[in-house]
Amino acid sequence: MDLDVTTILFLAFFGFVAAFIDSTVGGGGLISLPALLGLGIPPYLALGTNKLAGTISSATSSFTFIRMGKYDKKLMILLFPVSLIGAYLGAKTVLFVPQEVLKVLVIVMMAAIFVYTLINKRFGEQSSYKGLTTFSLGLGIPLTFLIGFYDGFFGPGTGSFFVFLMVLLFGYDFVIAAGNGRILNLASNIAALFVFIVEGKVIFLTGLTMGLAMLLGATLGARLAIKTGVRYVRPLFLLVSIGLMTKMIYELIFT
Repeated sequence: MDLDVTTILFLAFFGFVAAFIDSTVGGGGLISLPALLGLGIPPYLALGTNKLAGTISSATSSFTFIRMGKYDKKLMILLFPVSLIGAYLGAKTVLFVPQEVLKVLVIVMMAAIFVYTLINKRFGEQSSYKGLTTFSLGLGIPLTFLIGFYDGFFGPGTGSFFVFLMVLLFGYDFVIAAGNGRILNLASNIAALFVFIVEGKVIFLTGLTMGLAMLLGATLGARLAIKTGVRYVRPLFLLVSIGLMTKMIYELIFT
């Protein structure tokens, strides 16, 4: 597609906003994917192009969290390949399987996460992490695989699921959970992007244009999250969760 000045500014604006949000709690696809579809890009091409931009965003924010030391290196070494493999299989599957049933399941899961986080006022406020245990890894590895598979298969809300997993199962506060979540999301983005590139479902110029704006948005978002801590991340997590649910319910009913 041709990129005139208006289109470039459109991609830059929505890319920046999406990456700013995505860099902490996920859900950036809630903004960037509809923007690409709004340009008239066919769904599968929009998914692949969005993965290219999203990979740039998650790589940028991951680097920021790593540089600031806001992640768990040992856990990421264990779970990064799990997320990678899950997303690869999910992306291979999405080309053949309809998504309607999955949409309903995701709405239910997002609603449960939202209610749980809203009711538990101190959820994610302080770290209760006491080391990796057989229980946390025994449950965390398959759940990471499933979330990675979901990201390759469908995507919206993946970052939020990773953050919730890090807080609820492993006991990290929201900031460390956000850092871990971005790194795992980077793995799933890389794997899914590889599949979409092989299948010819990426518009590179469009994805790179949006991705450049995401560089700035992801850097600023991650730095703000690290600087302000839980008082910024938790409300944003709730806001993105309800936004994602609203969008998916609307699409399920009216499309």
